[in-house]
Amino acid sequence: MAIKRMDNVLIVVEDLDAVVSFFVELGMELEGKGPAEGEWVDKVIAIDGTRQDVAMLRTPDGHGRIELTQFHAPKAIRSEPTDAPVNTLGIRRVMFAVDDIEDTVARLRGTGVELVGEIVRYEDVYLLCYVRGPEGIIVGLAEQLS
Repeated sequence: MAIKRMDNVLIVVEDLDAVVSFFVELGMELEGKGPAEGEWVDKVIAIDGTRQDVAMLRTPDGHGRIELTQFHAPKAIRSEPTDAPVNTLGIRRVMFAVDDIEDTVARLRGTGVELVGEIVRYEDVYLLCYVRGPEGIIVGLAEQLS
């Protein structure tokens, strides 16, 4: 087997602190944050002269990670609208399992996060919804019912 696990998902952001705060409020834990630059970075991403700050967050169970990167040089390129709809090509959302979807949405709304549609019931299995956080990042939430 070639793949051992999925290590992380990268999200390039403009305001690293705001997005870190969003994911911490959601329940992720900040593992570390700092600069990433130099020849090794340039070689692995194939862009010369990069300067960036990186934050790594993990889920409470330790199995899922999100890497956030804010590029200082060269500046990030916006290829889609900030609030792109869910059917836009590319990676649209990251889904998290939560214990209490109503409480999670209420807490996130208090920080300016908006519900994309509605909280819906999928049969008697899940409550599901999407929320839009800073920089238009869409996060799916799922509460298992049975």
